[in-house]
Amino acid sequence: MQTPPLKHAVRALLVGSAALAIAGTAALPVSAGTMVPSAAKAVAASRTVAAPASDSGPTGIRIKAGALANAATGQILWSQDLNTERPIGSIVKVMTALVVLRAGHLDQTITVPKSVVAYLKKQDQPSTAGLIPGDKLTARELLEALLLPSGCDAAYTLAMAYGPGLNAFIAKMNAEARQMGLTSTYFSNFDGLPWPTEHSTWSTPANLITLGRHAMRYGVFRNIVGQASYSLPAGDGHHAYQWQNTDPLIGTYSGAIGIKTGDTKAAGNCLLFEATRGGLTLIGVTLGTPGDDISDTGPVATKVLNWGFKNF
Repeated sequence: MQTPPLKHAVRALLVGSAALAIAGTAALPVSAGTMVPSAAKAVAASRTVAAPASDSGPTGIRIKAGALANAATGQILWSQDLNTERPIGSIVKVMTALVVLRAGHLDQTITVPKSVVAYLKKQDQPSTAGLIPGDKLTARELLEALLLPSGCDAAYTLAMAYGPGLNAFIAKMNAEARQMGLTSTYFSNFDGLPWPTEHSTWSTPANLITLGRHAMRYGVFRNIVGQASYSLPAGDGHHAYQWQNTDPLIGTYSGAIGIKTGDTKAAGNCLLFEATRGGLTLIGVTLGTPGDDISDTGPVATKVLNWGFKNF
């Protein structure tokens, strides 16, 4: 895949700004009790271990790129265009959640800003959680709204609060990416929508495996993405909400435990997924699955996981 012209300009800017961005977030605290036990040491050695792609692999799938790995070790078991940079849609929201989780204060109350209405109107039918401006929700509840229905309104609200402000939050996302060694990943926004262009945010299957492994070590994150749905009754300061998980594997594939969908015109249908069976946990990603709906990623991911569990 040729690098779009915008990438060259962005990379040039990053050379001068990456150090400042990282310095601004290096001290972000890990929220106490959020990361699952014994994860701290694992995170330090969590980069994906690349292995030569085998001639064998899952058959009967149509994707632009993808990979499957042992979630515990990062060992790549199968891949297609492992290091090819591609747009990833709302898989971006995994990093959005990580920035929030690392900052902590999940019980703080955040008001959904009125400005979110104008933001959403500028976008082309974005996925939302149906948040009502003026409602007050905790950061933890906003993570539910972010990750289950893939709420761009929740992403906007969290970015405004945790940046504080959109640009500052995006800078933190890219700083986190560099701290994690995601050298082939860049975020131009906080929700995965195709702005400023369809190709201005990108990553690779290898980098997304690493990102997913980091995220799934946080108990809060893991619990959210493993749910089929979440109900928030009306309370003091907010309306009632009901959110469904967009992940087609949750509740249908035995052992599926997460993690995130994504789709745009350029990205196609994308799915970052994890499942566990018989003591083995596999994490995989498929990018660019053709089809009219994100559910089209389900059968593809199923074939990839079935192949993995059968052969490993």
